[in-house]
Amino acid sequence: MNKISIIGAGRVGETTAQILAEEELCREVALYDVREDAAAGIALDIFQTAPFFEFDCRLRGSHDPAVIAGSDLVVVTAGFPRKPGMSRSDVLAANVRIIDEVTDHILAHAPDAIVLVVSNPVDTLTYRIAQRTGWPRQRVFGQAGVLDASRMAAFIAEETGFSALDITTLVLGGHGDTMVPMPRYCTINGVPVSHFIAPDRLAAIIDRTRQGGAEILALRKNSSAYDAPAAAVAAMVDAISNNRRRLMPCVAMLDGEYGERDIAMGVPCVLDEQGLAQVVELELNDEERANFTQSAASVRADIGRLAELDH
Repeated sequence: MNKISIIGAGRVGETTAQILAEEELCREVALYDVREDAAAGIALDIFQTAPFFEFDCRLRGSHDPAVIAGSDLVVVTAGFPRKPGMSRSDVLAANVRIIDEVTDHILAHAPDAIVLVVSNPVDTLTYRIAQRTGWPRQRVFGQAGVLDASRMAAFIAEETGFSALDITTLVLGGHGDTMVPMPRYCTINGVPVSHFIAPDRLAAIIDRTRQGGAEILALRKNSSAYDAPAAAVAAMVDAISNNRRRLMPCVAMLDGEYGERDIAMGVPCVLDEQGLAQVVELELNDEERANFTQSAASVRADIGRLAELDH
């Protein structure tokens, strides 16, 4: 890619910019933030690490939204973060206003870009941007399942002592307390994870995965997670930028898959140079189907709130 822009130069946005630059996933990273000079300072700070990390990706930052002009991909991290005790849905009212303004900037300055949404509640805000732009799901999708799956893999590595490099996990559904970790699809170098972990311990890992973000927020107290979310974004960008056709769980607009439509939720997707190339529909057992339906109901409740917030 030539240019990737990040809207929102908070901790997730800053860390994402650092990783994208270090891995040279594009020629230019642009940061936009409404705070005067904040994005410019972050961009300059990161660029000064280039001699140490040996990259020549250029970075620019501005509080003028025109800085995103010509972007191939726009990563949206803007919004109010959660505070301890808050759910992702609790920040919807504040963040939908921000996301509407962000969407208008994208339409004005980067009308040909792919949009990767990170801001919470990510399912609902991905839906909002898709509806507001009218763009196909190929170009508007969200990050959640990649992060949730990495958290689950880390917990399994911690539990078993095996290398995290050998652990494959899958998490579907909404990015919240009703997310749907899929232990049936979790393996350690191809061996089902159930071979190594007792059912009660696996159930505890599933619950911890659902609370993964809240656990970090409670420990940090003054910040939600940003290292793992930024790494998850970078993994998705790498799949797109290098046309890898990777199978990754993403927040996608559904059109009949999994029995759902007119909703954005986490499902397995193929990412390539065009963006979200394909939604992969898995056969769910009764328990998985029930959990997915429950998660969809939670996301729909937030989507239903959008109409109220518009009045």
